[in-house]
Amino acid sequence: MNPDKSPFDLSGRVALVTGGNGGIGRAIALGLARAGAAVAVLARDVEKNQQVLAELKSIGVPALVSQLDVTDRAALAPAIDLVTCKLGAIKILVNNAGVAVLSGGVLNESVETWDTTVETNLNSCFQLSQIVAKAMVSRKSGGKIINLASMYSIFGSGLVPSYSASKGAVVQLTKSMAIELAPHNIQVNAIAPGWIETGMTKDVRDSPMNALIVSRTPANRWGRPDELAGAAVFLASSASDFITGTTLPVDGGYSIF
Repeated sequence: MNPDKSPFDLSGRVALVTGGNGGIGRAIALGLARAGAAVAVLARDVEKNQQVLAELKSIGVPALVSQLDVTDRAALAPAIDLVTCKLGAIKILVNNAGVAVLSGGVLNESVETWDTTVETNLNSCFQLSQIVAKAMVSRKSGGKIINLASMYSIFGSGLVPSYSASKGAVVQLTKSMAIELAPHNIQVNAIAPGWIETGMTKDVRDSPMNALIVSRTPANRWGRPDELAGAAVFLASSASDFITGTTLPVDGGYSIF
């Protein structure tokens, strides 16, 4: 690292954020761009993709957006190839794309909901990490992989069992990859957001659960998506080179109760 540069400076690095066109993913993508990274966003919604592309370009960094459904396994490798061709070798991967379906529990949840949730939250995380990590190892350049976990990685849920199970597995996958990839100077960590104000959580904020969540959170409020950006920049930067296999809560203290 250049001693004259901030350890949080991401200039010259290429970052890929899945689901980076809204909510937490968008906030992370913009945060990485403000730290100097070239940023690629892979996400499904074409209109939202164009909106975040404009925001990234206004920051002044190289940027790329491309439509991708992370459950389309055959499309993952070509999407990575596109990013590499247009922006350069990926140094930072953020596995953010995720879904949660309020099914009401195991007795009510359909097999289709279970399969889609696990495919989106866990399987795509494994597959994209495998593709990117192989390239990092081949280049002998090191890198950073950041996975999005959840409070439900720690706590069980009777209402969203597939989400809780998949996010719990993300933490164990993070630890396993961290052990394997550490000799290659690749750090793998996870961020576990608490209750964050996003489109995905709107129904909860409008429900009786809202009061319980706020009262249980020491910060006494919901978090904002932009409050995840600093954690992502830290884990993507050389400031975290001796940190791997950890899950960092960004939850206003929710998990300490």
